[in-house]
Amino acid sequence: MNRNHPRRGRIALMVAHCAGMVDLVALPVWVGTLISRFKLDPQQAGALATLFLAGAVVASLIVAPRVGRLPVRWVATAGYAVSAIAFFCLAMSTSFGSMAALHAVAGLSAGAALSVTHGTIARSDTPHRLFAQVGFALGVFGIVFLGATPQVVAAAGGHALFLVFGGVMVVATLVCAAFFPAPDATAAQPEAGRQRIAAPVWFGIAGVSAMALVQAMSFSFLERAGADQGFAVGAVTAVLVAAGIVNLLPAPLAALLEKRLPARSVLLAGPVLQAALVMTIMNATTFAPYATAGALLVAVMVFTHTFAFGLLARLEPTGRALAATPAMLMVGAAIGPVLGGTLVKASGYASLGYAAVAIALIAVACMSQLPKPSVALPVQKPAT
Repeated sequence: MNRNHPRRGRIALMVAHCAGMVDLVALPVWVGTLISRFKLDPQQAGALATLFLAGAVVASLIVAPRVGRLPVRWVATAGYAVSAIAFFCLAMSTSFGSMAALHAVAGLSAGAALSVTHGTIARSDTPHRLFAQVGFALGVFGIVFLGATPQVVAAAGGHALFLVFGGVMVVATLVCAAFFPAPDATAAQPEAGRQRIAAPVWFGIAGVSAMALVQAMSFSFLERAGADQGFAVGAVTAVLVAAGIVNLLPAPLAALLEKRLPARSVLLAGPVLQAALVMTIMNATTFAPYATAGALLVAVMVFTHTFAFGLLARLEPTGRALAATPAMLMVGAAIGPVLGGTLVKASGYASLGYAAVAIALIAVACMSQLPKPSVALPVQKPAT
């Protein structure tokens, strides 16, 4: 990290993380606004959100292998600046074709900026703790965003949503230009960047991606499952609010427990607990188990992912693997709702629970390939 301005650097990474992950916070409002205000059908609205997510995934896959050779401050600054311009143009767009193109551009540029953000966090002196801090910042940002943006859209119209997005990106642009930190120099040696990424790291990435898929698949239908099970609208809304509040806790808790809990054990337990919560939500016949599991669902993912980030950063110190974090998370965010909708349509909400169990088994199998604390990874030979 930039040792001359550590606090400013951390703040810049927090802002950059919140801006780059805005889609995961805003998806319910985003898709809802496209349907209700722009009169798009659900398929069209979902397609626009998917274009943004797909753009972020593509950018992450391009940037991640090169993160050690890129000027990270200027990539982050330029990425958020282009994304801001795209969103401001969206506020003036009326045709579906132009909106589709601008969503893709916004996703590509924001995804590039987010990739260098996560790559810089991975190459810091304390990646676990720093990722917990930016995760907490995202939780606070999510509460403020979801509390204020629907009211802004209701008062000013659907185009105001894109003005809000553009404003978020402008703030990120300015903060990154001024304060975005340089990676720790000891973690960014050119020789390390030519080494192959160890196989256990790839298994860890696959495990995180599997958990992200379960998360997106189930959280997308949390509200609908409760409503269709006969729970009152106010009660289901209260669960969503409670989930937002609970989500403030897992990141700082993961930071406090970094030295007390073995990361590998957390990663083995996380998918199992996540699947158990999904099974409870989708099969609950009374409100209490539904509410409890629903409030904890996202928190389990945040807690587990914080430990995963810290462990993978230690196993792969060049930051290339974790610069692909947007791809890990957003592939699940893009596929999850479609997969979940298909399962619900074919077999009902209970099928989401069974799918979560099946994917959890895959995630646990992947996490089990991570080395135990007493086992060191073999030195990787340079790629040819």
